Amino acid sequence: MAENGSRRIRLGMVGGGTGAFIGYVHRVASRIDGDYELVAGALSSRPEVAKESGRNLGLADDRIYTSFEEMANAEAARPDGIEAVSIVTPNHMHFGPAKAFLEAGIHVICDKPLTATLEDARKLAAIEPANGAKFLLTHNYTGYPLVRQARELVASGALGKIRVVQAEYPQDWLTEAADADNKQASWRTDPSRSGAGGAIGDIGTHAYNLLRFVTGLKTEAVAADLSSFVPGRQLDDNVHIMLRFDGGARGMLWASQVAVGNENGLQLRVYGDKGGLEWRQDNPNQMWFSEFGKPKQLLTRGGAISGDAASSMNVRVPAGHPEGYLEAFATLYSQFAEIIRGNGQAYAKLLPTLADGVEGMEFIIASVESSKNDGRWTKLSDV
Repeated sequence: MAENGSRRIRLGMVGGGTGAFIGYVHRVASRIDGDYELVAGALSSRPEVAKESGRNLGLADDRIYTSFEEMANAEAARPDGIEAVSIVTPNHMHFGPAKAFLEAGIHVICDKPLTATLEDARKLAAIEPANGAKFLLTHNYTGYPLVRQARELVASGALGKIRVVQAEYPQDWLTEAADADNKQASWRTDPSRSGAGGAIGDIGTHAYNLLRFVTGLKTEAVAADLSSFVPGRQLDDNVHIMLRFDGGARGMLWASQVAVGNENGLQLRVYGDKGGLEWRQDNPNQMWFSEFGKPKQLLTRGGAISGDAASSMNVRVPAGHPEGYLEAFATLYSQFAEIIRGNGQAYAKLLPTLADGVEGMEFIIASVESSKNDGRWTKLSDV
């Protein structure tokens, strides 16, 4: 049973076999609140790895599959088949499994970006899922309690009319040429598996989704400069983008995987005509809020001046005990479980959807096209 007394949801996984980082993260996130039980998987495109990985995870032999097609058909036909599936493959392998499981009436939890191409993203969004199957895109940073509180502060008018938004996500792990044996690096730098974007698709979309989630601003156009600093690299490893939003607000986004000294430096700053806020992912339990002409206030997760979003949205431990990356991921999983059970109406506007995934792909493609045209302003509606 789940922590709330509900029956656990039967979960499957596509990708995420032995040695896969993001598959491990999804499995941990699904278990934190006890809402899911992993019972089936097509964990690798290599049959021997798929079988070994399934056995290592304790899956029954008859529920270890060597292809997602086989898994979708077999599980949909079982009375005890999976109710949801996590897709944790490289980008180019999101579309096929997501389509197959939605059409089989199985809820889909998919890693970002939605697909490798905008065409596939739009095709996926046009599918009519069988049996009302739902979709979750795991932009996990939206699960942090203080990110939810930032969204509430903006919506309440506490910052006034938003003028400036700055988001950044620097890393340094691809500062040198990717080793062919480095599984995590090799597919991210390969256009055939990653798609048109490198750093912009891997981490830039996280920064973009975060600023959109918190501010609610609709993006009008981007002016982008995408660079590949490592010799021979086919995809961008550093991204500078200016953004124009409907209503006149302006934004800047920087994402880099060659910024030496940075690990996962996701940050967001939002400024209106009445106030501003600043949040960093490496210290996610604190956020600075400023009202013009007054001293800064330090808001803490679950603290005395936290709003409803921070105090009620899956804050698992008392204030002062930190929650982090895995818990934010788990919040998406647990709230999606409530939607699957039919009890999650309150979460529907907080969880990333297919529409968010399509917009993320539009952002990537518009930025790539802008960069190819010397940073010319490019509307998302034109791609």
